[in-house]
Amino acid sequence: MSIRTARTGTAPAPGGGALAFTHWPGADGSASADTPALIALHGITANGRAFDAVADALGAALPCASLYAPDLRGRAASADLPGPYGLAAHVADVLALLDHLGQRRAVLIGHSMGGFVAALAATRHPSRVAGTVLVDGGPPFPGTGAAGGDSGAGETGEAGGVGEAGAADEGAIDAQLEAVIGPAMRRLSMTFPDRDSYAEFFRGHPAIRPLWNDDVRAYVDRDLVGTEPELRSSCVREAVRADGRGVLVEPLLRTALREPGPPAVFLWAERGMLDEPRGLYGAEHPAGFGLHPERVASRRVDGVNHYSIVMAAEGARAVAEAAAEVTRRAAA
Repeated sequence: MSIRTARTGTAPAPGGGALAFTHWPGADGSASADTPALIALHGITANGRAFDAVADALGAALPCASLYAPDLRGRAASADLPGPYGLAAHVADVLALLDHLGQRRAVLIGHSMGGFVAALAATRHPSRVAGTVLVDGGPPFPGTGAAGGDSGAGETGEAGGVGEAGAADEGAIDAQLEAVIGPAMRRLSMTFPDRDSYAEFFRGHPAIRPLWNDDVRAYVDRDLVGTEPELRSSCVREAVRADGRGVLVEPLLRTALREPGPPAVFLWAERGMLDEPRGLYGAEHPAGFGLHPERVASRRVDGVNHYSIVMAAEGARAVAEAAAEVTRRAAA
């Protein structure tokens, strides 16, 4: 059970409509005027409630800091926001949220696909991004077009490469996403008779099963829409596909972390999407990405998988400590 109370809110979104977010206030109920806002960006089929454990861990690492986690465009309570979708749209939404909060700068915590959004935001808008924490996402995945040919083919490349241009067909994008995220992609075409059935689907996931608690159930329930007996995931498939294309082929992501810019910490999970021994980025530091040595501190988080690195206490603690580190570096 989360220690901090999760609250909800909305912010005006570019193009009309409202961007929904979850908010965990700091110890004094608000962030210090000297502390950048903390904004957490979730994965490609996730929602803002993925960060309950991180919010709790921030109680020790940055007790006065508030955490805001939007449901990204095309997901959960932001599912009704229209296209265009894609990483650039998420960056614009993040800036709009910052403006709504009256904050000039933010430290962005990006998990999985959210890490790529954070990296892109820092590259395009360094005056608004004080720093980034990139969690099992951000640097190009080994074996994908976004890697720019710098790293060897890895597990994520099993479905075949996607071209460097953004014109890859929908079937190729779906196949690549299926290879990377597996059950998370397949559920988008499934229906469920009731809420408990949807929860059981998640509880069958080998990486999520050991994490199950009230916070994870809240995360799962936030994704569910429709009426019984045809409940389904809120994720808009077109949005997922557009974001997948951005992760795989966005040219700026090949160099985003090689150049000077806001401070960053890159954390990668020892284990993988299905809790397999090899993580998305391999057993050791991913070779060939040329992360800027003075800008990006990188480290592996042992004993966690792609989900538990944010949803379990030990992973969330590493993320919170990295957020505190980036905040201090940004202040310095």
